[in-house]
Amino acid sequence: MAPIRLLSVEAMRRVDAAAIRAGTSGRVLMERAGAAVAERARKHLSDRGRVVVLCGPGNNGGDGFVAARLLAEAGVSVDLACLVPVADLTGDAAGAASGWTGPVMAANDLGALEGYDLVVDAVFGAGLSRAITGEAAALIERVAASHRLVLAVDVPSGVDGDTGLVRGLALQAIETVTFVALKPGHLLQPGRALRGAVHVADIGTGPEALIEGLGDDPAVFHNGPGLWLGAFPRLDATSHKYTRGHALVLSGPAYRTGAARLAARAALRVGAGLVTLASPALALPENAAHLTAIMLRPCETADDLDDLLVDERLNVVLAGPGLGMGSATRDLVAVAAAVGRGLVLDADALTSFKGQARLLAAHIADGGSRAVLTPHDGEFARLFEGSDAVEDGLSKPDRARRAAALTGAVMVLKGADTVIAAPDGRVAINDHGTPYLGTAGSGDVLGGLVAGLMAQGMEPFEAACAAVWLHGDAGLRHGPGLIAEDIAEMMPAVLRAIAAI
Repeated sequence: MAPIRLLSVEAMRRVDAAAIRAGTSGRVLMERAGAAVAERARKHLSDRGRVVVLCGPGNNGGDGFVAARLLAEAGVSVDLACLVPVADLTGDAAGAASGWTGPVMAANDLGALEGYDLVVDAVFGAGLSRAITGEAAALIERVAASHRLVLAVDVPSGVDGDTGLVRGLALQAIETVTFVALKPGHLLQPGRALRGAVHVADIGTGPEALIEGLGDDPAVFHNGPGLWLGAFPRLDATSHKYTRGHALVLSGPAYRTGAARLAARAALRVGAGLVTLASPALALPENAAHLTAIMLRPCETADDLDDLLVDERLNVVLAGPGLGMGSATRDLVAVAAAVGRGLVLDADALTSFKGQARLLAAHIADGGSRAVLTPHDGEFARLFEGSDAVEDGLSKPDRARRAAALTGAVMVLKGADTVIAAPDGRVAINDHGTPYLGTAGSGDVLGGLVAGLMAQGMEPFEAACAAVWLHGDAGLRHGPGLIAEDIAEMMPAVLRAIAAI
């Protein structure tokens, strides 16, 4: 199972160019793309269905002309409207338009859309980088108001293929047909929500063109088992608890211990051989009342933590959930980072360094820690306040990549479209999840999953990617009624499925 690379808009242009240089003309590629659109359109049409194809001024519009011609040849009732006069089209798009023998309506002459069963949106493609205005905006507004089914070509018009951002306004598609590979905008919100189902069509560019197109760009992956399964912990006849790592989770004071317990249980459920929860003495009875397999140790101060970490078997430290904010937490993080073990930081451990990302980076660098940070957007904004990771207009992958480079840590920027970025520039975008995971304590469990996988020897980037996917899979398996405690309890089923791959 190979990792799945995503193609930026520029990389896709290079793939096309490489395929053309290798002998496949742009016109042939357009014919194949249009054929894929026509095939998917017929899936949404009855025998007497009517379709309108909306074409724009570029190659996306050319794909639409091909799809319209093939649908008409197959007996489908097809109308076609173009945003610009056909005489203004150039290159392969002009060639595709010449093959259409039916009438071409101007976009503003298009009649009522309610009579159509399907709208094929070939107006703008993935390369759109400016806001849609004027006649194009009016057309998109009319389609949206008609509530017709929309099949999008490449991306729904208005969605930026690199960032998933909406450029002014965008259509909601029931399905999107894209070519060669997924683009980041198919996985990043709001593009992911607008694309509907996504179908990737092979248009015959070939593997050599794909390799050339990807070039030296930092790798951007679709998060999934192909990315990390080869590094996933596997047990054999010689495995025992001491070979599976020992995670140390830092707990907050009395009455603020639940988040750390969620994290600790997740670390144990995902396979760590041993998990210890360290808490202030007054919180020990509270934690003891809820825990059995997880061990307890008193820890009041940074000096106490330093003493605990003399035991080198404690190979990963998780700090943050319910820990409390301020200088005491910063001191705990400094000690945990200094010993050079695996380090997972979330919640209060991140907010305690508000505006001090460089100080946190210095701690991580001084100890050579293998670190993973797991902020949501609010925590991210506080931690990186004043840095170039929060500049206006940055895509989510760019924000995460800059933050990872600044801190020297793997960044898990959480959300419906969680992005995982490594300091070396690698990025993974996750779409394997469910809104049911948006519940109190869910992020604490994710931190525990990362720590548990790192305790078993996974490298930080692979552990973070795997944890995010496992977390999402647990949510998908459980569904409605999910609470944070359920996520760890779903791990046996999730892990059985992974073991079968």
